[in-house]
Amino acid sequence: MIKITLPDGAVREYESGVSALDIAKSISEGLARKVLAANVNGQVWDATRPITTDSTLKLLTWADTDGKSTFWHSSAHLLAEAVEAMYPGVKFWVGPPLENGGFYYDMDLGGRTISEDDMRALEAKMAELAKKNEVYRRQEISKAEAVKYFSDKGDEYKLDLLENLQDGQITFYTQGNFTDLCRGPHIPNTGFIKAVRLTNIAGAYWKGDEKNKQLTRVYGVTFPSQKELDEYLNMLEEAKKRDHRKLGKELGIFTFDEQVGPGLPLWMPNGAIVIEELERLAKETEERAGYKRVVTPNIAKESLYITSGHLPYYEDSMFPAMELEGEKYYLKAMNCPHHHKIFAAEQKSYKDLPYRLAEYGTCYRYEQSGELFGLMRVRCLHMNDAHIYCTKEQFYEEFKAVNEMYLKYFKIFGVDKYVMRFSTHEPSRLGKKYIDEPELWKETEALVRDVLIKTNTPYIEVADEAAFYGPKIDVQIWSAIGREFTLATNQVDFAQGRRFNLEFTNKENHAETPLIIHRAPLGTHERFIGFLLEHYAGKFPVWLAPLQVKILPITDKSMEYAQSLLVSLKNADIRVEIDDRSEKIGKKIRDTELAKVPYMLVIGEKEASENKVAVRRQGKGDLGVKGIEEFVAGIKKEIKERSDN
Repeated sequence: MIKITLPDGAVREYESGVSALDIAKSISEGLARKVLAANVNGQVWDATRPITTDSTLKLLTWADTDGKSTFWHSSAHLLAEAVEAMYPGVKFWVGPPLENGGFYYDMDLGGRTISEDDMRALEAKMAELAKKNEVYRRQEISKAEAVKYFSDKGDEYKLDLLENLQDGQITFYTQGNFTDLCRGPHIPNTGFIKAVRLTNIAGAYWKGDEKNKQLTRVYGVTFPSQKELDEYLNMLEEAKKRDHRKLGKELGIFTFDEQVGPGLPLWMPNGAIVIEELERLAKETEERAGYKRVVTPNIAKESLYITSGHLPYYEDSMFPAMELEGEKYYLKAMNCPHHHKIFAAEQKSYKDLPYRLAEYGTCYRYEQSGELFGLMRVRCLHMNDAHIYCTKEQFYEEFKAVNEMYLKYFKIFGVDKYVMRFSTHEPSRLGKKYIDEPELWKETEALVRDVLIKTNTPYIEVADEAAFYGPKIDVQIWSAIGREFTLATNQVDFAQGRRFNLEFTNKENHAETPLIIHRAPLGTHERFIGFLLEHYAGKFPVWLAPLQVKILPITDKSMEYAQSLLVSLKNADIRVEIDDRSEKIGKKIRDTELAKVPYMLVIGEKEASENKVAVRRQGKGDLGVKGIEEFVAGIKKEIKERSDN
């Protein structure tokens, strides 16, 4: 018999070889019908996979992120089966689930193409195959057998994947007539997939390298019911209107240029204004919270990143080294090692702690070409970063204060739905993926969990997603139309203090190593502004809008008054322009609405003679005639309070 510990702490005994699905059935048949996968000892498994040792178990359903991820990865295999049926001889590369929902599969169609009509035919084929309730069967296979299988098929893509896999760790999955090299996990059978929509076709270079062959990438999404798919498609239509890449171009926020390079955004004048306003907000907030602002260089010697541990664990995400005077230098991928050096530059005592350093630092990360996506995945990023050096006794209040800072920002930006994703380590991967300090892992994870529980912070706990140096929280937020984003991070570091010999003198006059909290409540300019463009549909609140007021003279006779208004508003630190085109007022109003400028001041001879303005609000229409002083006082109050739309 083996002991199975459930999330509520209950322990049940079962025969060795029992599956998570069997355990679900022993609890409730209704529950079993919802189980998609299982978290066994911190790892996501097939619900049908035998469990042979004492284990912790969490049953995963559609309500769980890992449940959805498993569902969508299984759907990618169903897509591949449908494609193989309609395009014999097709070869497949990879087919992962997507962070924001759905999946894709990269494939070599041998010169053939997929049309819009073909997409609908593939959907019908997937639906037909799903109804067969085919089981996803897992098979452990030797490397030699796997190589022979794909060699016989002439599949260079899977053979390439096999090169980096170790014998004894290779698995195949089969459903119906389709077999794939895959580590899994998968849902129990295809019958769970009730609704299918293939959403897009794109080109994708093999391995994300533009020097390689371009494959066909088919995107799709599936759901357990048609109703959920219909709701998703409605959201998708709204999301297209709010696409930050489209809005960013229309509003002059950012651009990309081939000569500059992929993933390296150029911020236009309007984008620079948004950046400056966000920095002003962060600086004000952090100054009140006792942070000290610093500035660090964008490159450093190799030895710095060896000391920090980033090179051994993070090198694939860093740009290659530069050789200079016999030394290797790397572009900065993170601010933390630089901040540690600033902490160490002057002797500290317990009276100096907590010591909080903040920087909007520029970092460079080598994202694969195929992963770049507008502002959401870039290679140059400006991070709202800070590091807090504190004692264990101070940790609770400091970590709590960081979470409260998140909540303040959520209120400002109208974020109503959020959850903290608490990422912990996986003990079996110590020394490989994580620093080998089992007791410190337990201690710091307990410290974070204590804060979350005592402050009633909504969170989910996810195993095997921690940073290599400690547990972390990723902040998941939802936009106005329900799209989920990973905004920021809040991490605990118990390792780098010792790596950098960081010390302070405690009350007993002994040297002690501080705990370090890494935090970035606003994430990066790039990702956060991308989120805000979609969240607000480009209609920024007044305080954040690049242009806050547009003066619209009805005729040229009002131009002198318009110029005086321009000076008055600029003197009040309001961002303002005049539309001096020889156009009818109706067109000026429509164009200003499309440009998403918050306020329009319509002026004619009557307004000029009375020293007043006819005020229009973006999306709300006519607000009536107001005196200049009244209007200025109102908009300045709105800006100062950073009112939401």
